[in-house]
Amino acid sequence: MKEFERARWRCRRGMLELDIVLQRFMERHYRQLDETELRQFERLLALPDNDLWDLICARKINCDADWQPVLALLQKN
Repeated sequence: MKEFERARWRCRRGMLELDIVLQRFMERHYRQLDETELRQFERLLALPDNDLWDLICARKINCDADWQPVLALLQKN
């Protein structure tokens, strides 16, 4: 539970749209992620808001194929 709360806190961003997508992701998918996917999600959260938003909206090409499974879940939200 501690990791969930820490990740939820990291999902609070400066962009309302990103906050909404990340909170939905946390509610719907976070607890089902395996260890690899959790690390991928943490790496995505390390990106600046605009870069992360561009990836989610598919305005920027995803150069890291490892992110694809988690990114696909984010794009569904």
